Amino acid sequence: MIDRTDISFVANSAARVPRQEKTSTSVFSPESARAARRFHRTLPGYTPTPLVSLPGLAGRLGVVEVRVKDESKRFGLKAFKVLGASYAVATVLAQRLGIDPDKATFKAFAPGQIRKQLRKMTVCTATDGNHGRAVAWAAEQLGCSAVVYMPRGTVAARFDAVASHGADVSLIDANYDGTVRRAAEDSDRNGWILVQDTAWAGYETIPLRIMQGYLSILDEALEQLRGEIPSHVLVQAGVGSLAGALLGQLNERMGEKRPMFAVVEPTQASCCFASMAAGTRDPRSLEGDLRTIMAGLACGTPSTVAWDILRDYADVFVACSDAIAVCGMRSLARPLGGDPRIISGESGAITVGMLVTLLEPEGRGVFSDVVSALRITESSRVLVISTEGDTDPDSYRTIVRGSVQSD
Repeated sequence: MIDRTDISFVANSAARVPRQEKTSTSVFSPESARAARRFHRTLPGYTPTPLVSLPGLAGRLGVVEVRVKDESKRFGLKAFKVLGASYAVATVLAQRLGIDPDKATFKAFAPGQIRKQLRKMTVCTATDGNHGRAVAWAAEQLGCSAVVYMPRGTVAARFDAVASHGADVSLIDANYDGTVRRAAEDSDRNGWILVQDTAWAGYETIPLRIMQGYLSILDEALEQLRGEIPSHVLVQAGVGSLAGALLGQLNERMGEKRPMFAVVEPTQASCCFASMAAGTRDPRSLEGDLRTIMAGLACGTPSTVAWDILRDYADVFVACSDAIAVCGMRSLARPLGGDPRIISGESGAITVGMLVTLLEPEGRGVFSDVVSALRITESSRVLVISTEGDTDPDSYRTIVRGSVQSD
């Protein structure tokens, strides 16, 4: 049973107030998106992921439209992360090899002499699953080695998925943030190239490249929408890199006319929410195991690059219990009317779960303040990103069938 404690929010009153000291979003310009998309088009198997319309769900929720960008179809890897990882790995390797990183293509790494050099290089990362698999896949495609660290509690399915691409995978007795620190230390000690999807002081260039890689998602979606701009964009956050990239991209394209933007996190790992609630300019960190079924979002510290953008431009920060993710997974797995079925994992479905919980008749009264803060009305057109498929198939089947206990 979902109740009022399952969803909390903080509205950002400064999001739409023009100020000179706001963080620049120019690194997420249309030109940056086109550069990332040019690279992705050269990867084997590239095709835009589906933008799925759910008119049955929209009718049930009392809005004009709900559209889901289904990233479970991305390169057969079941998650969006490969867009950022492939772009970052390619550009950093290109720099090491004397290739212009802004003109790097998959074919640029094909010559035999370059392949020999690549075999001597190693990329390293820490991951809850999807990012590590993406880095391992990119290394496999380009011909270098990959070392991947995963935090305690990682399920076998995600561990095996990373290892299937030839990476050297290790479990670390730490939470996500501790595993990131270990990857950074070992990379420095061994001369590996750290390809991490979170930024901190002194380590921002590669995380920025990863974020720029994510721009292909919204670039594809806007193309698929054919000029029909959504009123709302709801994006989940771990460290905030995806949310920050897409928000920066929207601000560059539309400025103050951009859609309402909500950042959605697990309650037990809501580092961006906590940072906004604290009311300070610097991000806050959460400690402990960050227990949530949303493994891909179980992060305790926002990325510095992403946080500056979210702090200055995101309209609402929302923290949701695991029950909300369960609701989203089941809603997409058991579609209404003629809506197509979407396989969305724990981290992928949280935004749909939030939308359903807020807008179904029994939720509107309970969560009226959240709906008001989000400015959702009967004329709203909502875009969400399903960031992953069933990356833990056993867990997915258990949850969708209904025999699960959520926090």
